[in-house]
Amino acid sequence: MGRVHGSLEKLAFVCVLASLLAASSTVWGQSGLDKQPAADQDTPAISLQLPDPPSVATPSVKTRAAQQPKDKTADFWSQVPPLRPMPRTGYFLIAPNKPGYYSLLSLLLDEPSPGPPRIPYPLTSGDGYSFYDADYRYLENPRFGEVDFFSPLKRIHPTDAWLLSFGGEERLRFMDENGGYQRITGKVNTDLWYRSRVYADVWYRDWLRAYVEMSDARVFDDSLVPLSSDIDHADFLNLFVDAKLFSIAEQPTYVRIGRQEMYFGSQRLISPSDWSNVRRTFQGVRVFWQGRDWDVDAFWVQPVLIEPTRADPPDHNQNFTGLWTTYRPRKGQSVNIYYLDLDNRNPGVAIGRNGVAGFYNVSTLGASYSGDFRNFLWDFEGMYQLGTWSNQIISAGAVTTGLGYQFANVPMIPQFWIYNDFASGSQDPNGAIHGTFNQLFAWGHLYFGYLDLVGRQNIDDVSMEFAFYPTKWIHMRFQNHVFHLVSARDALYNSSGVPIRSSPTGTAGTYVGDEIDFTTNFHLDLHNDIFLGYSKLFAGEFLHRTAGPQTGPSLFYVQYSLKW
Repeated sequence: MGRVHGSLEKLAFVCVLASLLAASSTVWGQSGLDKQPAADQDTPAISLQLPDPPSVATPSVKTRAAQQPKDKTADFWSQVPPLRPMPRTGYFLIAPNKPGYYSLLSLLLDEPSPGPPRIPYPLTSGDGYSFYDADYRYLENPRFGEVDFFSPLKRIHPTDAWLLSFGGEERLRFMDENGGYQRITGKVNTDLWYRSRVYADVWYRDWLRAYVEMSDARVFDDSLVPLSSDIDHADFLNLFVDAKLFSIAEQPTYVRIGRQEMYFGSQRLISPSDWSNVRRTFQGVRVFWQGRDWDVDAFWVQPVLIEPTRADPPDHNQNFTGLWTTYRPRKGQSVNIYYLDLDNRNPGVAIGRNGVAGFYNVSTLGASYSGDFRNFLWDFEGMYQLGTWSNQIISAGAVTTGLGYQFANVPMIPQFWIYNDFASGSQDPNGAIHGTFNQLFAWGHLYFGYLDLVGRQNIDDVSMEFAFYPTKWIHMRFQNHVFHLVSARDALYNSSGVPIRSSPTGTAGTYVGDEIDFTTNFHLDLHNDIFLGYSKLFAGEFLHRTAGPQTGPSLFYVQYSLKW
């Protein structure tokens, strides 16, 4: 009873704090939109394409809001920074696009929007992208309702040649684990996760950019040993310089040098891993060209190690290189073709045949195609790996097949997905072939259940998702996963790629269990979101027959985020 009472006290604390912070934020929509037709009327939605702003940048966001465009062809800053369309992840959503209330505040003020608001972030708490790609260019010529308390921190022009922006995030999450999260402990654990991020962004025309972002991540009242991705006291998340090299087909080519987050395509292999309290980052060099239909990226980086109480260093024993190309054949569709190579020379990082410890080098060839057309949705990706693993040869692969449908003309615009995610495992740990797929730097949390007990290694997962919008500012999801190991003699790997259970003889079978996940996101206003969820794993024969707690873990969480 004492623990339950303590959990309720923490939950109440989170809810009260979220309410106070949400109420304190001055938010979009308060300058007053003319009343629009109800959301269920057949009124065309406004275009999401940015309008042509004034020809010269003005010093004040509030001043810009009161001005009319002067020269619709000459505005320079409406194109800086040059941003590419955000790549879609799996289970992607087709958001509402008709008139209505897109936040709780707009509902309370009875100020509906004629269509989706122009905002720099997703309409949900989680954000798998990076602040350096947040699109505030609309503030060069804001519409009514798009200027708020935080707007003066963005798009500041000391002179016509300079651009300054400041921002960040405060995030608080209450976690109530029963049996485990990322690991099966069989214990009850409640704690509070806190993360703070702040950034400064400086541009000199479109030639030179300096970007710095710091992050502080902490855990309070944790009765278990924290995970490596839980705690990292104030440190640099991004610290880089961009320089424009030249243009190809009138599109810019940049070089980026320094510490930098990276994400590509579906983020199945390269991601900042936003759900973690400490986001993933790298250090090195990236060259990128952003075309109208094509993007090309080449990079050499080293992953940054997490040192909770010291400055985070790059891992000089790991070198990660790659070439990533993206083609957009039409709006809403993208094709990715890529080559990645990870060379890890850390001592004993790979255990090969007969227990021989060594290093590994893995190369990944992959391609993906995702998109939507007339309410049909699809997401396909295939990856093959080769290289060396200690004294073994790597031959591994992974395949994702996802099909979905959106019921666009039905109330609450429900959407359905069905997926199969396959990633190979080693059939014989002492054989000449290492067959376990390496998920590299993945966002595993998004694809294999929110308990994070399963990663893209030695797994065959059949899943389905049903999602809908009770209103335009509330989004709900239900997922169900059925997990089987590909090889009974290989391990079960969690979302970080760490083996957590195994049966070397294969006698425990392959059925890991079923997981259900419920999530709900409340979009309070432009800056504030509350995200809550519940996950439960129903353990299968593999977990019951291997050493360790026999329980099926469950997790309840409430997360509040403020982005400014």
